Amino acid sequence: MRLTNVAHLRLPFGRLWGYDVAATPTDRRLPVSFDQRRHVGAGSRGGSWMALSFRLAAPVPRERLSAAWLAVVARHGTLHSAFTPGDGGEPVLAEVEIAPGAWVEHPIGAGQAVEAALREVLDRSCDPYNTPSHRLCVVETAAGPTVVVAADHAHVDMWSMLVIARDLLAALDAITAGRTLDRTPVPAFAEHTRALRDRPLAPEPIRRRWAEILASSGDVMPRFPTPLGDAHPQPERVEVRDVFDVHSSAAFSAAAKAEGVSTLALAVAEMTEATLALADSPLRAVFPVHSRYDATWHDSVGWFITNSVLESADPAPQAAAAAVREAIALGSWPLEDLLRPWGGMPQAPGMFAISWLDLRRLPVRVDAAALDASYVGATIRTNGVMLWFILDESGLHLRCRYPDTPDAREHVGGWLDLLVARLQGRAAPQ
Repeated sequence: MRLTNVAHLRLPFGRLWGYDVAATPTDRRLPVSFDQRRHVGAGSRGGSWMALSFRLAAPVPRERLSAAWLAVVARHGTLHSAFTPGDGGEPVLAEVEIAPGAWVEHPIGAGQAVEAALREVLDRSCDPYNTPSHRLCVVETAAGPTVVVAADHAHVDMWSMLVIARDLLAALDAITAGRTLDRTPVPAFAEHTRALRDRPLAPEPIRRRWAEILASSGDVMPRFPTPLGDAHPQPERVEVRDVFDVHSSAAFSAAAKAEGVSTLALAVAEMTEATLALADSPLRAVFPVHSRYDATWHDSVGWFITNSVLESADPAPQAAAAAVREAIALGSWPLEDLLRPWGGMPQAPGMFAISWLDLRRLPVRVDAAALDASYVGATIRTNGVMLWFILDESGLHLRCRYPDTPDAREHVGGWLDLLVARLQGRAAPQ
């Protein structure tokens, strides 16, 4: 399944509809996670959402879609909660009662792309402080609808979007077959936030290693090792590259197995080599890891992602594998406590993050090929570099977002060129 940008989504032309639920705030307060506080505390803004789109093979009455959506919202606690600004700028999270609402058509202006109209809807509806900050949309055509589900990042991660899509499709099937809808709640993300606060704090060796890696980056989170131009947020440049087809992906996996490492470790080895070659610097990056520590949370929706740091100075595959293991260990402790000496996450212009998602290994699956499903990112301004790898049955794809400046085009683009060439070289017949 590809990860694309809303501007590159290639939606069919049709009528764009959005479903407005009826939402009633309550005074039932919920705990706020470290990452939620950081994300929502940045304030109301467009472009803070994540989405997933998929196509249905035949027309579906909107009333069925909305009924299925309400069943999904009922199952997942974070989808019936909302943030409000609290005293001192601290976001407050509370439950929201959700009831049936109404479909609203969003006109598409003359000469306006459907993607642009959808972006306006999601930027407005999925604002961090909207109640609720999620939205079901559908583009209706004679051939069938394209469904888009979106939510502010404070309530979802990429795994969660698969859960939402799977549950929505299951609810549609139940409605079509005349079965009772499953509204049984699954463990809510708020329960995970409470559980995380009870976990042991990081031991001294973990704290020391965090401090060493941050010190190597100037006491901030790792940054891209070459200049990106103006440090102020710039319009983003988004590149989506197909790295491997299914055959090359199998060859790369075989090469990793021959080295005795994972595909991720071999990819980190190649990223390390590319960084050393172009920047004469170790690979250092923010490295998101999931916090679904056990099967309790596999079917839950929420921001089950925490950040770690990856440092890889040796391009040997076994050394890269050790660097990955260390990054996972560094991200396995409560982050709020770990980063307290820096006053929270010490972000700086140029922050470099690498995300790896192997959809083949997740316990939640949808038929992405049959659904023509895509992860969809928002359009933003940025001063950092974010790289996503998506590995699935069709191969390996990457999406990279960086500031659209001459320096970033040259340096990030050149790094991507070298990296893709090296990855494909590993998968080439010997």
